[in-house]
Amino acid sequence: MRLRPAHLARRFVGSLRRADVTSVDAAWVHQHLLVGEADLWQRMSAADRRHAVDVARRVDGQFAGAQRSVLAAALLHDVGKVTSGFGTCARVAATLIGVVTPPSRHERWAACSGIRGRLGRYLRHPAEGATLLSTAGSDPLTVAWAAEHHHPRARWTVDAPIAEALWIADDD
Repeated sequence: MRLRPAHLARRFVGSLRRADVTSVDAAWVHQHLLVGEADLWQRMSAADRRHAVDVARRVDGQFAGAQRSVLAAALLHDVGKVTSGFGTCARVAATLIGVVTPPSRHERWAACSGIRGRLGRYLRHPAEGATLLSTAGSDPLTVAWAAEHHHPRARWTVDAPIAEALWIADDD
């Protein structure tokens, strides 16, 4: 997982707001998601939905008439976080723990029950999200971006201009 302090700080401050997306944004989102994807999007926290809309709007601005799968990737790249059930404070702690522990440990924790399992699932939210999206019938691009959005560029399988636009838009 790449550590981007400014991005994380903005996400934290944004998560403190209780407001959800506007009804206009929610309608726009539902135009671009499959039924199963929309169900997953609804499970995301209000802060994650707001962030997702911001990312998707930036991508849509860069690629006027962007493909549905690209907008779905922008909207659902963090959907795997729902498997942890963590709120803002627990996410901050989990992120800090994730920085100082190896990914192999995150994998082991994800198989556990209780708080350790929730921590592991949060830290491996890209893989968790890819599984959820695959099960929901998402396009391979959407699934791939959920899995890869924290990978270094050299490991991206999504078409480079699209992946770059998604990555930049996610950087707030």
